[in-house]
Amino acid sequence: MEPARAAQLSGPVHRVAVLVRHGVLPMELGLVHQLFGEARSLGGERLYAVTTCALTPGLVRTDADFPVYAAHGPEALAAADTVLVPASHEEDEYFGENGGLPADLAAALGRVGDAARIASICTGAFVLAEFGLLNGLRATTHWLSTDLFARRYPAVEVDPGVLYVDEGRVLTSAGEAAGIDLCLHMIRRDFGAAIAADVARRTVVPPHREGGQAQYIPRPVAEPEVSSTAGARAWALDQLAQPLTLRELAARESMSVRTFSRRFREEVGLTPMQWLTRQRIERARQLLEETDRTVERVAEEAGFGTAVSLRQHFHASLGVTPRAYRATFRGPSAHRGPSAAT
Repeated sequence: MEPARAAQLSGPVHRVAVLVRHGVLPMELGLVHQLFGEARSLGGERLYAVTTCALTPGLVRTDADFPVYAAHGPEALAAADTVLVPASHEEDEYFGENGGLPADLAAALGRVGDAARIASICTGAFVLAEFGLLNGLRATTHWLSTDLFARRYPAVEVDPGVLYVDEGRVLTSAGEAAGIDLCLHMIRRDFGAAIAADVARRTVVPPHREGGQAQYIPRPVAEPEVSSTAGARAWALDQLAQPLTLRELAARESMSVRTFSRRFREEVGLTPMQWLTRQRIERARQLLEETDRTVERVAEEAGFGTAVSLRQHFHASLGVTPRAYRATFRGPSAHRGPSAAT
């Protein structure tokens, strides 16, 4: 097996600013620092510099019995490449009732550069929506707040059943732990799957839960004998190179196709074939980043069969060709050979 190689990286450190407000959830603040702080280049250099800022520097109340200290004010937002807005249990759901955002919060958000990425965790999405950043876009927030969010912001397409939504410059995520998935997604988007997987290993969290995976919304309690589709998913991940069918997946769980499809969507938030395509895309990304296999070989091992099929699915999912993706994370020297034009 070829040794895994991190992306060849150079350039300035990516600056992340976390805007905390009174009532911030310590877990949401901590996970941002932990995940971005663990991202390292091949040479061991930090890839992100994370700064915590508040509307006024100093002590900020949390929803626990201790405060946090933010040494920086909103000026830190102007220099950031990415801005994270965690939730505030004291503020978020009250926006829209009292004439919009407080003036100091609106002024702080106005400092964010036009080229900067801005993302929310949990009900931090209320801040982005109230500021107008989500109009005409798809977004999510904690499932307990999605009904209120939808009523208050009808110009936003609310998806209550996903972990996070990536709309390019603006991203939103569901409650607390979904912030882990969001941060890993951004790291993967910035520096590739290999570095995101390394961060996940360092922090002992799942390396990749799709944004489309369902939030853990309460449902009627299932009968004890009802089985999961997890076994079929685990089996499929070992068989990605093979031409798998829905009937084969259902048979792994001794279910009818109809029952399997319904239960799969309840558990994962996607149809079985949508999920399978995404897993194959992820396998292809890993192989393009970490090996020198030709695009044709990558297509075979990821289960797409041909380079043409891989290219079509890759472009539909990521907006780039396999060659362009490999160049981004491996450098142009990785493309010498006949398959470079693929």
